[in-house]
Amino acid sequence: MTPALDLLKKVRAEHRIHSYEHDPKAASYGLEAAEKLGLDPAQVFKTLLAASEKNELLVAVVPVVGSLDLKALAHAAGVKKVEMADPAAAQRSTGYLLGGISPLGQKKRLRTFIDSSAQPFASIFVSAGRRGLEVELAPAVLAEHTGAAFADIGRA
Repeated sequence: MTPALDLLKKVRAEHRIHSYEHDPKAASYGLEAAEKLGLDPAQVFKTLLAASEKNELLVAVVPVVGSLDLKALAHAAGVKKVEMADPAAAQRSTGYLLGGISPLGQKKRLRTFIDSSAQPFASIFVSAGRRGLEVELAPAVLAEHTGAAFADIGRA
Protein backbone atom coordinates (compact mmCIF):
# COMPACT_ATOMS: atom_id res chain seq x y z
CA MET A 1 0.00 0.00 0.00
CA THR A 2 1.01 3.60 -0.54
CA PRO A 3 -0.08 6.79 1.27
CA ALA A 4 -2.33 7.59 -1.74
CA LEU A 5 -4.17 4.27 -1.50
CA ASP A 6 -4.30 4.45 2.31
CA LEU A 7 -6.02 7.85 2.02
CA LEU A 8 -8.60 6.62 -0.50
CA LYS A 9 -9.33 3.57 1.63
CA LYS A 10 -9.64 5.65 4.82
CA VAL A 11 -12.16 8.08 3.28
CA ARG A 12 -13.92 5.21 1.48
CA ALA A 13 -13.55 6.92 -1.89
CA GLU A 14 -14.55 4.87 -4.90
CA HIS A 15 -11.42 3.84 -6.83
CA ARG A 16 -9.77 0.95 -8.65
CA ILE A 17 -6.11 -0.02 -8.53
CA HIS A 18 -4.23 -1.05 -11.67
CA SER A 19 -0.68 -2.36 -11.69
CA TYR A 20 1.80 -3.26 -14.40
CA GLU A 21 5.43 -4.28 -14.67
CA HIS A 22 7.40 -1.01 -14.81
CA ASP A 23 10.31 -0.88 -17.25
CA PRO A 24 13.12 1.28 -15.80
CA LYS A 25 14.14 2.17 -19.38
CA ALA A 26 10.72 3.65 -20.24
CA ALA A 27 11.05 7.18 -21.63
CA SER A 28 7.72 8.36 -20.17
CA TYR A 29 6.18 6.87 -17.03
CA GLY A 30 2.69 8.10 -17.95
CA LEU A 31 2.72 6.87 -21.53
CA GLU A 32 4.13 3.56 -20.31
CA ALA A 33 1.16 3.22 -17.93
CA ALA A 34 -1.33 3.99 -20.72
CA GLU A 35 0.33 1.49 -23.08
CA LYS A 36 0.77 -1.36 -20.60
CA LEU A 37 -2.75 -0.99 -19.17
CA GLY A 38 -4.35 -0.52 -22.62
CA LEU A 39 -5.78 2.90 -21.74
CA ASP A 40 -6.67 5.99 -23.74
CA PRO A 41 -3.61 8.24 -23.06
CA ALA A 42 -5.94 11.27 -22.81
CA GLN A 43 -7.41 9.63 -19.68
CA VAL A 44 -4.04 9.08 -17.99
CA PHE A 45 -2.67 12.04 -16.03
CA LYS A 46 0.80 12.83 -14.73
CA THR A 47 1.55 14.70 -11.52
CA LEU A 48 4.08 17.50 -11.87
CA LEU A 49 5.40 19.96 -9.32
CA ALA A 50 6.20 23.58 -10.03
CA ALA A 51 7.61 26.33 -7.83
CA SER A 52 6.37 29.92 -7.77
CA GLU A 53 8.60 32.96 -7.51
CA LYS A 54 7.92 32.80 -3.75
CA ASN A 55 9.16 29.17 -3.66
CA GLU A 56 5.64 27.83 -3.06
CA LEU A 57 5.36 24.34 -4.49
CA LEU A 58 2.27 23.71 -6.62
CA VAL A 59 0.92 20.40 -7.89
CA ALA A 60 -0.26 20.20 -11.51
CA VAL A 61 -2.15 17.18 -12.83
CA VAL A 62 -2.11 17.13 -16.64
CA PRO A 63 -2.65 14.53 -19.39
CA VAL A 64 0.40 12.40 -20.21
CA VAL A 65 -0.11 13.17 -23.91
CA GLY A 66 0.52 16.89 -23.37
CA SER A 67 2.61 19.21 -21.28
CA LEU A 68 2.12 21.71 -18.50
CA ASP A 69 1.54 25.33 -19.52
CA LEU A 70 3.57 27.16 -16.86
CA LYS A 71 1.98 30.55 -17.62
CA ALA A 72 -1.51 29.08 -17.30
CA LEU A 73 -0.57 27.43 -13.98
CA ALA A 74 0.82 30.73 -12.67
CA HIS A 75 -2.41 32.46 -13.69
CA ALA A 76 -4.57 29.77 -12.04
CA ALA A 77 -2.49 29.99 -8.84
CA GLY A 78 -2.53 33.78 -8.81
CA VAL A 79 1.25 34.12 -8.87
CA LYS A 80 3.58 36.00 -11.23
CA LYS A 81 5.52 33.04 -12.56
CA VAL A 82 6.28 29.38 -11.99
CA GLU A 83 9.00 27.02 -13.11
CA MET A 84 9.36 23.29 -12.77
CA ALA A 85 10.30 22.37 -9.20
CA ASP A 86 13.66 20.94 -8.26
CA PRO A 87 13.24 17.12 -8.35
CA ALA A 88 14.78 16.70 -4.89
CA ALA A 89 12.40 19.32 -3.43
CA ALA A 90 9.44 17.58 -5.12
CA GLN A 91 10.41 14.22 -3.65
CA ARG A 92 11.05 15.69 -0.19
CA SER A 93 7.74 17.56 -0.08
CA THR A 94 5.54 14.76 -1.44
CA GLY A 95 7.27 11.73 0.07
CA TYR A 96 7.17 10.03 -3.34
CA LEU A 97 9.90 9.19 -5.87
CA LEU A 98 9.89 10.82 -9.32
CA GLY A 99 7.81 8.80 -11.74
CA GLY A 100 5.61 7.69 -8.86
CA ILE A 101 4.43 11.02 -7.45
CA SER A 102 0.73 10.83 -6.69
CA PRO A 103 -1.44 13.90 -6.19
CA LEU A 104 -3.00 11.98 -3.26
CA GLY A 105 -1.55 11.32 0.19
CA GLN A 106 1.41 13.66 -0.09
CA LYS A 107 3.43 14.35 3.08
CA LYS A 108 2.65 18.04 2.85
CA ARG A 109 -0.64 19.26 1.36
CA LEU A 110 0.13 21.56 -1.54
CA ARG A 111 -2.18 23.67 -3.66
CA THR A 112 -3.27 21.41 -6.50
CA PHE A 113 -4.62 22.14 -9.98
CA ILE A 114 -6.12 19.55 -12.32
CA ASP A 115 -6.33 20.26 -16.05
CA SER A 116 -9.98 20.83 -17.02
CA SER A 117 -9.67 18.20 -19.76
CA ALA A 118 -10.19 15.64 -16.94
CA GLN A 119 -13.74 16.80 -16.17
CA PRO A 120 -15.64 15.13 -19.07
CA PHE A 121 -14.25 11.68 -18.18
CA ALA A 122 -16.18 9.35 -15.86
CA SER A 123 -12.79 8.29 -14.49
CA ILE A 124 -9.14 9.19 -14.93
CA PHE A 125 -5.91 7.44 -13.99
CA VAL A 126 -3.17 8.97 -11.82
CA SER A 127 -0.14 7.53 -10.09
CA ALA A 128 -1.01 5.60 -6.96
CA GLY A 129 2.36 6.50 -5.44
CA ARG A 130 4.73 4.00 -7.03
CA ARG A 131 6.04 3.33 -10.52
CA GLY A 132 3.88 0.61 -12.04
CA LEU A 133 0.84 1.46 -9.91
CA GLU A 134 -2.10 3.59 -11.10
CA VAL A 135 -5.36 4.48 -9.42
CA GLU A 136 -8.58 5.02 -11.38
CA LEU A 137 -11.10 7.44 -9.90
CA ALA A 138 -13.58 10.13 -10.86
CA PRO A 139 -12.04 13.58 -11.46
CA ALA A 140 -14.36 15.07 -8.82
CA VAL A 141 -13.18 12.49 -6.25
CA LEU A 142 -9.55 13.41 -7.00
CA ALA A 143 -10.35 17.11 -6.65
CA GLU A 144 -12.23 16.54 -3.39
CA HIS A 145 -9.40 14.62 -1.72
CA THR A 146 -6.60 16.92 -2.90
CA GLY A 147 -8.46 20.21 -2.46
CA ALA A 148 -7.79 20.81 -6.15
CA ALA A 149 -9.21 23.37 -8.53
CA PHE A 150 -9.84 22.62 -12.21
CA ALA A 151 -8.07 24.97 -14.63
CA ASP A 152 -6.86 25.02 -18.24
CA ILE A 153 -3.21 24.28 -17.40
CA GLY A 154 -2.40 21.60 -20.01
CA ARG A 155 -1.02 22.09 -23.47
CA ALA A 156 -1.65 19.52 -26.22
